[in-house]
Amino acid sequence: MNILILGATGRVGGQIVTHALHDRHHVTVLVRTPEKIQINNENLTIIQGNVLNKDDIVRATDGIDVVISALNTDGTTTLSESMPLIIEAMQNEGIQRIITIGTAGILQSRTNPNLLRYQSNESKRKSVRAAKEHHKVYNMLKQSTLEWTIVCPTYLPDGESVGKYRVARNFLPPGGVEISVSDAAEFTFNQMKNSNYTKLRVGIAY
Repeated sequence: MNILILGATGRVGGQIVTHALHDRHHVTVLVRTPEKIQINNENLTIIQGNVLNKDDIVRATDGIDVVISALNTDGTTTLSESMPLIIEAMQNEGIQRIITIGTAGILQSRTNPNLLRYQSNESKRKSVRAAKEHHKVYNMLKQSTLEWTIVCPTYLPDGESVGKYRVARNFLPPGGVEISVSDAAEFTFNQMKNSNYTKLRVGIAY
């Protein structure tokens, strides 16, 4: 399968690249700084570019079957500005499947199900800026015709893969407080072969 991975130089994105290459998929990454990709593999295509540049997104989606986005917010609006370009390019290319990494803040609140977690007292984070960015992306994907899944982890410490974790549709598993980068990456990658969470947010935690 031909996979485009965005955010490939990040903690989760880098591990998704490793999973995809290990499974012998052809992987394309779009990165601003190619030197950050320390992998030599005949199945890896590195495109230098920017997710905010429409032409770069069009080049990167050429011939792609699935898009996985592990882009993070980094204190910017890159996430919400790039998603319309990604959606348009995918629709023009006939690509249906996109899996993105979100945040637990955009899951439904258990204390007030009419609100998202970041809008309620359930979230303990002082800043909601990142959650607002992810909320914009969630709304864009909902309004699109794409087959999307948003994986919504809580706190993401580094650490070894445990391989056992809890998942819930549109909510965070009760009492969930963290999930390692390794397990979040593995679960996200596995959604390529799984249609159980199409057009859903997925809460994931130990």
